[in-house]
Amino acid sequence: MAGLLECYEKTLRGLERKGRSRALVSAGGIDFTSNDYLALAGSPRLKTAITAAIERGVPVGSGGSRLLRGNHPEHEALEAEAAAFFGAERALFFGSGYAANAALFSTLPQREDLIVRDALIHASAHEGMAAGRASARAARHNDVDAFADAIKTWRDAGGTGRPWIAVESLYSMDGDRAPLRELAALADRHEGFLVVDEAHATGVAGPEGRGLAVELEGRDNVVVLHTCGKALGASGAFVSASTVLCDYLVNRARSFIYSTAPSPLIAAAVREALVMVADEPQRRARFDRLCTYANRMLAEMLGVEGSGSQILPILIGDNGRAVRIAARLRAEGFDLRAIRPPTVPEGTARLRVAITLNVDEVQIADMLRRLKNAMMEERS
Repeated sequence: MAGLLECYEKTLRGLERKGRSRALVSAGGIDFTSNDYLALAGSPRLKTAITAAIERGVPVGSGGSRLLRGNHPEHEALEAEAAAFFGAERALFFGSGYAANAALFSTLPQREDLIVRDALIHASAHEGMAAGRASARAARHNDVDAFADAIKTWRDAGGTGRPWIAVESLYSMDGDRAPLRELAALADRHEGFLVVDEAHATGVAGPEGRGLAVELEGRDNVVVLHTCGKALGASGAFVSASTVLCDYLVNRARSFIYSTAPSPLIAAAVREALVMVADEPQRRARFDRLCTYANRMLAEMLGVEGSGSQILPILIGDNGRAVRIAARLRAEGFDLRAIRPPTVPEGTARLRVAITLNVDEVQIADMLRRLKNAMMEERS
């Protein structure tokens, strides 16, 4: 058995040399890394909703896939309420955003179609495209002309299907917004589809927290993904789209057909989270004030222009330096993580500061002061 694990050990050693090795680190300290934007994950109201669901007989496990015995009334109620909340014709609930993106991109675009994806779109979208039948091309980040050029080049080369434009509404590592109206108009002109991943906008952006694509939802050629494990404080995700496309996913999406259905208790929690987002606007108001403050203090204290959102990337460049700075901040009581390639492009290792209602202004200012000192003292 000698040498059985050698290739794996060699890969791990190579990652270590490049400063790209990963390890699990327990949560601890003041939260500047989670996506629990509205601090719902530990809220008493969600705990009460789970307790009430258990008392009325909702099971922990689903017992099977949605197409077998795993389709619980909580799933169906959640999907109906989510569709109404987001303004879609229908919503389909998945166990995670990764699974939803993988299902969507591997199933809906047809063999003769083209997917034009933003260069910075999430890895889960890449996985779906790789497993699908349509060809895919990258377009420069947030460059509408680049998307248009990719479609034109494809058409000129004999492309006969429909284009699919794939973007995030609020980018997870950069915190900037996509030009959704312009991209929707481009999709309309080419009789194509627009796919919008609202993972980091759901619950915190748009009217009543319904996201940045709220004006587009309900169109036949718009497909939107909403995650439930970030601002909604639970787990899972919705694909919201026309009834036809959702039915197609139910019949053809392998990750939906062959996966055990999400816990009905989680569905009950997400139902309550949607109600909380709608009837507790003070959370979003407080969140917006914190984000504005954090962006302003970032510019004043570190000379770094903020993204304007809750996601504040602080570019470091060197992988090792980013890891050391993050470790130093954690040792000082602030949970901050280094993001390195391949999650972000080569040479753009960064600290991803996330603002949530788990912190306040004093803690933000204290973290930035300590971060400034660490960045000055930790040289590459």
